[in-house]
Amino acid sequence: IFLPSFQDLFGVSMVVPLMNLHIRSLGASHTVAGIIGSLYGIMQLFSSTFVGCWSDIVGRRYSLLACILLSALGYFLLGTSTTVFLFAISRVPVGIFKHTLSISKALLSDLVSERDRPLVMGRFNAASSVGFILGPVVGGYLTELEDGFYLTSFICASIFLLNAGLVWMLPWSEESAGNREHQQGNKGTDSFSAKTNRDLHSKSATNGAVTSGSLFRSPWVQVATVMKRIKGIACSDLWDIFLVRLLMSVAILLYYSNFSLALDERFGVKPLFAGYLMSYSSALGVLAGCLLGPITRLYQHNTYRILLHSSTLTCTLILLYASALSIWMVILSSTFLAFSTTIGRTCIIDLELTIGGNEASGTLLGVGQSVTSVGRIIAPLLSGFAQEFSPCGPPSLGVGLALVAILIMNANKQKYCSHGNVKLKNQ
Repeated sequence: IFLPSFQDLFGVSMVVPLMNLHIRSLGASHTVAGIIGSLYGIMQLFSSTFVGCWSDIVGRRYSLLACILLSALGYFLLGTSTTVFLFAISRVPVGIFKHTLSISKALLSDLVSERDRPLVMGRFNAASSVGFILGPVVGGYLTELEDGFYLTSFICASIFLLNAGLVWMLPWSEESAGNREHQQGNKGTDSFSAKTNRDLHSKSATNGAVTSGSLFRSPWVQVATVMKRIKGIACSDLWDIFLVRLLMSVAILLYYSNFSLALDERFGVKPLFAGYLMSYSSALGVLAGCLLGPITRLYQHNTYRILLHSSTLTCTLILLYASALSIWMVILSSTFLAFSTTIGRTCIIDLELTIGGNEASGTLLGVGQSVTSVGRIIAPLLSGFAQEFSPCGPPSLGVGLALVAILIMNANKQKYCSHGNVKLKNQ
């Protein structure tokens, strides 16, 4: 599962940095390019919850394969886009179905015990981040060749097809729902490696593994089930967790929103240095993902405490960056921020699944992705407004939002620490 996640972000990160250049070469204006980019984000916003919930119903195997193959189709169409219209069309299947990493996380959540989940999610994020670091370098090299963008898009589509083959070859086990629930009720706290070696062939690979005929139910029945589950999430007592995720996401996005411009205005640092600093932070984020195992053991697997402390550290580091008097303070804050944000992202996902229950992990992860997408829409607007006052405006606003998130976590400490499931109303 780690290998397809690495290849996924490797392929995507080859193409994405080149897309604005390509659409401009097709004759599109900046406004048209921005509209197409926004439409992609809006499709992701609304589709992530539905696709995640759909994966709970039909099973991870078929939903993951469908998302991979339809994403491959999107990147193949991108490789044939010789007009702005074809470029826009190619973004539709990717905008709706590019939720491969979310479904993979749900699959991992189904496979491992609650105790091992932060460690495994951290490794998963580390593998994905390595792909994101290497992809732009390879894409930049390929674009120097004749018709480089088209070649890069076809390579990305081929990588997705390879991922589909890898997913198909996984040792899936499809069992009845009753046997699956019995096995999940008796899950121990074994180590991940021992658990996987012993159980992968004997237990279901998913919480919603496909039972006989479930995949072929009426589409209207599937849609009704999806809507029922989403209503259950909306009516459950999970608003505070998703609000914390939204606030912390916006705070971090505000930190990065004008990073290069602010460094230039405040310290006279060129964009090239800012790019190196961001790559340095990404590499440290990979290391942080690998260190989650020792950190969770140090905290005795108390995800709430890890999240609270990492969020507090993130808030402090953004404040340090906003008030930095020299470039060395910026480098110091960026170094530790890479660790705190990576750990925080993993812990908030683990807390969503712990409090919300593992029965609808795909739905929960989908809603979480939608919340993050809302943050991506809000953050540029807030950043533009804050920059009217000062280059330090966006990170300063981010500090305030992070403080609100920390206060919400403190106010709901009892619920987070109890680790009791907040049952959804449709269960």
